[in-house]
Amino acid sequence: MIRFEGLCKRYGPLTAVDDLTLEIEAGTVFGFLGRNGAGKTTTIRMMMGLLEPTAGTVVLGGHDIAREPEAAKALTGYLPDRPNLYDKLTGLEFLKFVGGLYGLRHREATLRADAGLAEFGLAARGHDLIETFSHGMKQRLALASALLHRPSIVVLDEPTVGLDPEGAVELRRLLARLADEGVTIFLSTHSLPVAEELCHRIAIIEQGRLVALGTLAELRAQAAAQAEQDSADPSGANRSLERVFLDILEADSEAA
Repeated sequence: MIRFEGLCKRYGPLTAVDDLTLEIEAGTVFGFLGRNGAGKTTTIRMMMGLLEPTAGTVVLGGHDIAREPEAAKALTGYLPDRPNLYDKLTGLEFLKFVGGLYGLRHREATLRADAGLAEFGLAARGHDLIETFSHGMKQRLALASALLHRPSIVVLDEPTVGLDPEGAVELRRLLARLADEGVTIFLSTHSLPVAEELCHRIAIIEQGRLVALGTLAELRAQAAAQAEQDSADPSGANRSLERVFLDILEADSEAA
């Protein structure tokens, strides 16, 4: 479970995140959408304890990230938008290092590192230095590291960046499987087809404000109520998430 309560971040006169309140149930794939600069990454950094909020709280699996950071982070896997890897380590060494950070014993860390490399198609390159990896390979390694300790919450900031089409398909399958196993997934992405395929619920933010929240069907209904109906689809029931997203942001802009 993930809960935001009155989450705010201000930089002087600029409000990057504005009174964000929402709750995400366990086992949900939750899409977090918005334009560039809408406040998505700022929200995630506060969520992970990397940025102190101006106001409000973040609760991960029952643990307040400000009051119980170690407990909250122990059950959370995080893939940032720009992962920092240690280029002078091999892929295997890096995953074993991450396992150690989460308190895994050497043998268990090694077993999970080997399994992670295999799952993400990196087994043949496990003993190569990370500096020799392509961007897509580094992204897959970062994903493997985020899942190494088998977290119950996974936070992904643009996970498909750098992945080839095959890798993107495998990622979608992986996220669907994790959700079926009860893992809560918080997915920030610009890939609206990915969000449309995977997400049980979706939030759209604009200028740090929550402007829409619900299932895809609920967002379609909101967009239909705000925008003129397409004559080819008068109910709005078949609108793509991309069309719904644009309609909602356009309506919000006009209301402002």
